[in-house]
Amino acid sequence: MMKQERFKRIITVLGFTAILWMTLPPSGAFSKAARTMSEAYPEVSEGILKSAQLEKLDKGLLLKADGFEVKNSFFEEAFGKVDPEVQKELDKSRLFLLDQKALEELIKQDAKSMGIAMEPPDEQNFRTYFDRVTKNVTVTEEAVKSFYDENQEMVGEMPFDQVKESIRGFMLQKRQQEALQAHIDSLAEKAHMRINEDWVKKQVAIAGDNPLDRARRSGKPTLVQFSATGCAPCEMMKPIIEKLKKKYDGTINIVYIPVAENQILASRFNVRAVPVQVFFDKKGKQIHQHMGFMAEADILDQFKKMGVI
Repeated sequence: MMKQERFKRIITVLGFTAILWMTLPPSGAFSKAARTMSEAYPEVSEGILKSAQLEKLDKGLLLKADGFEVKNSFFEEAFGKVDPEVQKELDKSRLFLLDQKALEELIKQDAKSMGIAMEPPDEQNFRTYFDRVTKNVTVTEEAVKSFYDENQEMVGEMPFDQVKESIRGFMLQKRQQEALQAHIDSLAEKAHMRINEDWVKKQVAIAGDNPLDRARRSGKPTLVQFSATGCAPCEMMKPIIEKLKKKYDGTINIVYIPVAENQILASRFNVRAVPVQVFFDKKGKQIHQHMGFMAEADILDQFKKMGVI
């Protein structure tokens, strides 16, 4: 197997759990006297690790939780499967990779309790688990029609009967992800994760070395668009984004992120298709995320809701 293909496999397995990266709430299980990642480093605490308690741990031990631990050798194994150029991207993303590893371990424990084998932890095993957790999720005809009525531009104004099954599939996937989030929330609350505070301190500066996080630290609200070459909706949005970028220069950060060159950064924000727009307030907190074509009026409406125009 080529090295690049090995990298893609790492992203597939870790990225499957990335749907939870932006949404898991901080755990209330720890004492107020102990700082969590979200309390100490809110600017980089966007995943399951934000509930982890900062502690002095043995050198080489990165994370301890009920039922598992993660050592520094995890990175050595992952990095050894890819070429040097890919290693550069991974090396800046150790916090995210550790976050995904911890989430993977939580899912493995839970799957085992359901009688689902998770060794090796490949995409098919995760799919079996995902299907079990979300088996009762459905989408009604009324919900599909409502989505169609509210998103005419996204569906290209095609007749409802021609697109309803595609819409149903899209909505079903979104609701399944939400159901999985809720399920993992309950697991995270019981995990009692402790993270190596010395290691975290070193990684925080590295984790924010990218255009998106630099914009979030600027003290201004930010709109980030994840795009790709050959994406028709992305091309349709280019003149809209350029117009807004000029109009609000110095007031609102507007950043393009090409997903091909930023796979892990895209995974952090669960970018499964493009374009995706992510809005942040002036403190760098995510306010809203949208997938697909977004009209200028809708972008401006979101800016108004954020109170930035």
